[in-house]
Amino acid sequence: MVRELSYGTLRFLGELRAIVRLLAERPLADANVEALLWVALYQLAHTTAPPHAVVDCAVRATGRLRRSSARGLVNAVLRQFLRRREALLASLAHDPEARFSYPPWWIERIEAQYGERSAAILDAGNTRPPLTLRVNEQRVERDEYVSKLAALGIAATAVGDSGVVIDKPRPVSELPGFADGLVSVQDAGAQLAAPLLEVRDGMRVLDACAAPGGKTTHLAELAALDLTALDIDGDRLARVGENLARLKLEAQLVAADAAERDRWWDGKPYDRILADVPCSSSGVVRRHPDVKWLRRESDIAAFAEQQSRLLNALWPTLAQGGVLLYASCSVFRSENEEQVEAFLARHDDAVAMSMRLPSAAALGGQLLPSARGAEHNHDGFFYARLTKK
Repeated sequence: MVRELSYGTLRFLGELRAIVRLLAERPLADANVEALLWVALYQLAHTTAPPHAVVDCAVRATGRLRRSSARGLVNAVLRQFLRRREALLASLAHDPEARFSYPPWWIERIEAQYGERSAAILDAGNTRPPLTLRVNEQRVERDEYVSKLAALGIAATAVGDSGVVIDKPRPVSELPGFADGLVSVQDAGAQLAAPLLEVRDGMRVLDACAAPGGKTTHLAELAALDLTALDIDGDRLARVGENLARLKLEAQLVAADAAERDRWWDGKPYDRILADVPCSSSGVVRRHPDVKWLRRESDIAAFAEQQSRLLNALWPTLAQGGVLLYASCSVFRSENEEQVEAFLARHDDAVAMSMRLPSAAALGGQLLPSARGAEHNHDGFFYARLTKK
C-alpha cells in the first residue's frame, strides 16, 4: 500500500500539484502538508478508497505531523475537491503539466518528436506496468509454465517468444519455480534484446552495461557462450551474479567502466556486444515514475555524451563481421536515432543492419510504451544493430 501511494502520487504529481494550487487560498509554506495533500488527492482521484476515510485519515495524519493548525486547511481542500471534482479536473485539460503529469520540457520534446502520437505515449507512461516474466526455456517450455500457473489459479497470457504476463501482479515468491530459476522478471520489450544479437554456441559475447543482469542471463539461456558481464557498479554487478546463480548459468563478471577499455579488455575481439547504455530512462517511467521529476533537460545532453564515449570505446573490441546491439530504455531521439546516426558518420567500418521489431508500437528501432491491453504491453526501448565490415 505504501508503494502504491508513493508511485501513484508520483505518476500524477503534475495534476495533484495543480489541484492544490487551485484549492488552497495561498501557496503552502509547509512542504509536508502539501505532500500529504498530494497523497490524499491521489487516492480521491485515482483509487476506489472510500472518500470519507481518505479525508479523515489525512486530517489525522496532519495532526501526527504536529501540524495541528493545518488540519482545517487539509479538511477544506479535500472536501472542496470532492464537491467540485469534475469541474476541477476539466479545468486542468488546458494545462499540459497538469493534464499529462510530466515537466513542460519533457512534454514539449515528446510532442516535437511524435506529433499526434504524443498524448498516447505520455498517457502510457502513467499506467501501472504489468508483471512480465521470461521463461527459461532451458528448464521448462513456456506452455508448460503457463499450465503450472493455471494449476495454482494464477491467470497469465503469453507474450513474445518467451514471455508471460501475469494478469494480476503478485510477489515473485508466489510464482512457481522462480527461486529455482524457471523464470525471470523482464519487460516484454527488454526481452527482444538478446534474440536480436543472434548468438550461437561458442561465441565470445560481451554485455557491456550488464547490471542487474536480465539481458545477461537471457543471452546465457539462448546459447553456450564465452560470456562476460561488465558493469561500472560493483554492488549492482553482484546482483548479476545472484541472478546467474539462481538460473544456474555462468558468466565472467568484471567491475569496470566500459568507456575505459584499457582497464578491462584483454585484446581478444568479441563476436557480439550488447551496449545497453545509461540513459534518461524516459521509456520506463511507468515503472520508475520518480524519473519524470528528477531528470532535468540538461541531463539528456550529458547522457548523449556518455553514450557516445561508450560506443567509441566498445567498437574496437568487436570482431570484423561481428554485431553490436545498441540499446536504450529511452524515447528521446537524441539518445537513440541521433546517437546511432552520429556514430555511423564517425566510423566508416560501421554498417546499420536491417531489423524489424515484432510490435505494433514500433517506429523503426523505437519501441513506444504501450498501455495495458495492447498486443505487446511493453515499456519504451530503442534498438539498433551495427556490424563491422
